[in-house]
Amino acid sequence: MTLTKSKLVKSVMENVHFKKENRDIQRVLFPELDYEVMTKRRATEIVDSLLDIIKSNLEKGEKVLISGFGKFQTKFKWARKGRNPQTSESIILKSRRIVTFQCAQKLRDKINLKSPSQK
Repeated sequence: MTLTKSKLVKSVMENVHFKKENRDIQRVLFPELDYEVMTKRRATEIVDSLLDIIKSNLEKGEKVLISGFGKFQTKFKWARKGRNPQTSESIILKSRRIVTFQCAQKLRDKINLKSPSQK
């Protein structure tokens, strides 16, 4: 199953809560009333702004390090010879920048279900 932007927004909406300013006796007795529900619009703004920050830093050529998750960085690829597989015609592929992702060790261990004691 693929995590889409809409699923990410929904997850942020359900899991991120903002604490209300005023506390009255009702909220002391029922702590779940002490949090505001995030709207879909606000969750979308948060996800969009996070993605915009990541994109703008990658456009500048900077690395984006998210602790415990991984590192995004751009790399330069020189122009090279290629071949069209349908026609077997030789073509020149232009030089370009690509985005690479290097997984953090914590995430790699979690994906492989490795416990910290198994090192």
